[in-house]
Amino acid sequence: MTEAAENYIPIDLAKHFRSQAFRAWGFTMAVVAVWVGAIVFAPAAGDLGWGVAAPIYGFFSYICHQLPERSMHLGTHQMAVCSRCFGVYFGLLAGLAVYPLWRKIDDIEPLPRFWLFLSLVPIGIDWSLTVFGIWENTHVSRFITGLMLGVACATYIVPAVVEIRRNMSLRRRAEAHYRG
Repeated sequence: MTEAAENYIPIDLAKHFRSQAFRAWGFTMAVVAVWVGAIVFAPAAGDLGWGVAAPIYGFFSYICHQLPERSMHLGTHQMAVCSRCFGVYFGLLAGLAVYPLWRKIDDIEPLPRFWLFLSLVPIGIDWSLTVFGIWENTHVSRFITGLMLGVACATYIVPAVVEIRRNMSLRRRAEAHYRG
């Protein structure tokens, strides 16, 4: 046995942790899917003349500049966020979707932070080249650099959400054990 006895996790508890991790991941996927759906729904609702579009745009105006020249358009209305923000959110959704395919869902040990900081490099380059007048970024470059950051963020968010959920569950079990 290579592990110390205190590191042993009983099989039934490991199964519980795994199913709990999938539920936490699924909940996170649902929240992000609704978020991305709202971004895409706003211009569709605007084109249809539905009054719900204005509150959605208003909500997202607190987190994004929504400049028309920096936002992709669906129909005649711009998306609820700019191209880069949409790339980040869509990348987060895509990263969450593929996460269980390349990493154990119940593994709460995050990757080294180096990879998160590395994912900021393309956005920094894209932004810097435009600010210094060397190159004008486009909707595509903003979307792709945001997408890279979003996918990277997903690899840190899943272990964090799973660990938070696990700690809440363990705390509840401990409280029940001491009460009973």
